[in-house]
Amino acid sequence: MHKTLILPALLVSMNVLAATPQELLQQYGAQAKQENAAFAGFSTDRGASFFRTERTHSDGKAVSCSTCHTPDPRNQGKTRANKVIEPLAPIANPQRFTDPAKVEKWFGRNCKDVLERACTALEKGDFIQYLVNVK
Repeated sequence: MHKTLILPALLVSMNVLAATPQELLQQYGAQAKQENAAFAGFSTDRGASFFRTERTHSDGKAVSCSTCHTPDPRNQGKTRANKVIEPLAPIANPQRFTDPAKVEKWFGRNCKDVLERACTALEKGDFIQYLVNVK
């Protein structure tokens, strides 16, 4: 019950405070520490692995983040409906990870689509850590 009281407050604070990927990382870090006291920081390598790892979906299809976003997050991707997705990497799309409400919206949708569950704060932070380090 304690987490349910803290999490909405954290999300509200994210919507008000974060304006850069680094600020989002700080806030996901605080949430990750609440989820796991042993949290020691985000990892670019874990984020890259998370982005590329194929998972077998309940419909039997292999999916990953790169299925729609392409293996190179500096490139445009396409949805299953063939709509263009702007690049994920901030180096190619400086608007990425600057609007906390959008970030949460898309993590919510895409984590359900790919993982069939919500992403953890650690997964979100690792994912962003990887993408901000793509050059």
